[in-house]
Formats: sequence, structure tokens, C-alpha cells
Amino acid sequence: MKSWIGAGLVSAATLAGGVALAEEKPLVLIELFTSQGCNSCPPADALLAELSDRDDVLPLALHVDYWDYIGWKDKFARPEHTARQKAYAHVAGASTIYTPQMVVGGTDHVVGYKPMRVADYMKAHEAGLSDVVVEAEIVDGVLRITCLPKGGMALPAAINVDIVRFKPEETVSIKHGENAGETISYTNIVTGWERIAEWDGKDTLEIDTEIAGDGPVALILQEPGPGHVLAAYRID
Repeated sequence: MKSWIGAGLVSAATLAGGVALAEEKPLVLIELFTSQGCNSCPPADALLAELSDRDDVLPLALHVDYWDYIGWKDKFARPEHTARQKAYAHVAGASTIYTPQMVVGGTDHVVGYKPMRVADYMKAHEAGLSDVVVEAEIVDGVLRITCLPKGGMALPAAINVDIVRFKPEETVSIKHGENAGETISYTNIVTGWERIAEWDGKDTLEIDTEIAGDGPVALILQEPGPGHVLAAYRID
């Protein structure tokens, strides 16, 4: 469906009582813009679930709200997700937004269910992850992050540092709308997306920030725009 618009090496230090980066390498970020009210979305939702079993990608589901009016209100939808999808479209020079849509690495867009194209983009972005050394952990409800260029490598002059909360899985029985009568399981459902810093990519960045809410946490380093994703990490 569509709507008209008006790697680097990771070092993870673990302190007593802390929870550190879950991987020893950065991951390729895959964002799925989806809706419970769109009958084209279930195959893409299922693909995202398959990707969640991999250890080289971070697949996240961002449920949008612009199909709520056609008969079923998506309980996971957030206007911020719609705004993020519109921002991607603006950067790409597009006049429409679609569901389902996957954005790989912040720059490559896949509309509809096209797993082979997604796989090709994943491979390309894995080879281009930036050389950033990252240490991140949660200790007593405080997220501690350190970022610095690896070996003096040049990084972009502007990098957004975001933290994301997501729910690993929830099953929904849909009563109305295009998917009426279907029971669908959703994976890695984004429940919060917060910018905690803007980094110049030169000096060492050190942040302590309180973490609220439940569910796993992800750390994303991305050029403004939103643009190219340098790297993404799960913090378990």
C-alpha cells in the first residue's frame, strides 16, 4: 500500500552487574515500516521475523499510523515512525510512502516483499560498516557509551547517536480492516527511539544516560537526514 505525502571493531567491557554489547561486531540496520491494517504487510513481517534469527543484522519493525483510519487501529503504531519514514522519502526525493517498506542501512529502500533484493543490500552494507570502536553497557539502569574512531580513521563530521527500545515479539488477533480474522506475530517492535547525542566523529564521545522502559536496547550510529547508518548494536 502507499500513502501520499503533502565495521568496525567493537570492544565491550563488562562491569559487575552490567549488561554489555551482545555482539563483537556492528550489525546492518534493517527498518521495516509496516501496519496491522495493511494486507500487503504480513509477508514482510514474516521476513523480518526470519531476519531476527541472524547474528549479522538488526531488524526493527516501525509500525506507522496512517492506515489506522481504514478499519483497524495498529496498537504498535507511533506518529514518530510515520515521520521517520517521511524523512527517508524526502531524502530520497520520493513523493509517496509505502507499506511494507524496508530501509537497509539507512539508504537503500525496498518496497513490498522482495527478500532477494534485501539480501543483496544486506551484503553490500555489511562490507561498508564504519570503523568505530564502541563500548556500551547498562549498569543499574544507566547506559554508558564510549565511541571513538578506530585507528584514526576519518568518520563523517556529523553522527546521530540514538537508542532504541523494542519488544522481541507479540501476537495480535486482528478483528477488523484488511487483515480481519488474521492472527499475526510481530517481531522486534520498536517502542521507543531517542536521540542521546550528536557526535563530530573526531573526539572520543562518552555518554551516561538513564534507560527507562522494558525490552532490549539497541544503539544506532547514523548520519543525519536520516542517512547512512554507520553501525548498529544490540545491548543485551
